[in-house]
Amino acid sequence: MGVNHPQRPPADGAADDAARIEIKGLTKRYLTPKGETFTAIRDVTVTVEPGQFCSIVGPTGCGKSTTLAQVSGLEKPSAGSVKVGSHIVDGITSGVSYMFQADALFPWKTVLGNVMMGPVLVGTPKREATALARDWLRRVGLAGFEDRYPHQLSGGMRKRVAMAAALINNPRILLMDEPFGALDVQTKAIMQNELLKLWEELRPSVLFITHDLDEAVALSDRVVIMTSSPGSVKDVFDVDLPRPRGNVQEIRHEERFLDLQGRIWESLKDEVTRAYQRTAGAAA
Repeated sequence: MGVNHPQRPPADGAADDAARIEIKGLTKRYLTPKGETFTAIRDVTVTVEPGQFCSIVGPTGCGKSTTLAQVSGLEKPSAGSVKVGSHIVDGITSGVSYMFQADALFPWKTVLGNVMMGPVLVGTPKREATALARDWLRRVGLAGFEDRYPHQLSGGMRKRVAMAAALINNPRILLMDEPFGALDVQTKAIMQNELLKLWEELRPSVLFITHDLDEAVALSDRVVIMTSSPGSVKDVFDVDLPRPRGNVQEIRHEERFLDLQGRIWESLKDEVTRAYQRTAGAAA
């Protein structure tokens, strides 16, 4: 197992059992077009405590996104269970927001229209939803862009819109599937800092999928390493870097960060190598 350190208590108000994610013995199997059974993940067990930021890292094809889909309720497990709070996930769960690598913005709606969709869908009066959306656009640095459309924004600006849309309803759980994977290095660092700042304010429980080990260590309280396919949990590392973290670019030069990153990479690199060899062999 990985390096474990005592958990810090969550911030005031975050100790809400409704925000706990419990994944137990989770297995997901699919039928291939040839009618064969493919096991994407096998016996995955992970707990995300209320207000905790947990990242899942693993090689391509290890089932990270599949795991997230089970937590979201978008898919049902073949075996095992997912609980949010004390309730088994059996469909879309309330109080959960999503942020994925692809922009999930409505191209025909303005920036303001996209962000206010969340409050409107839960019954907030339009005037109140508009004011709330304007406030969130200010918080993510997009005041003055309310009337633009997604295609008129840069990739980083679209991510800011998506982040505002994901957080505006103050979710108890935030599911993020490589949300910054398509961004350039500089914009990615800016968005990571923005996410940390907003997460510190709201403290939802976060399950964050990434290929980027540095990103996982810089953002997280806990890093889960998954094996190559079929994915299962190989190691769990608790990250004892103090919070608030500050600038992610500066954190990456700290001795403790480098030590943690090195130890986690020792666990991850064998799985990355194994996955690469499998795909290279299949392509040969």
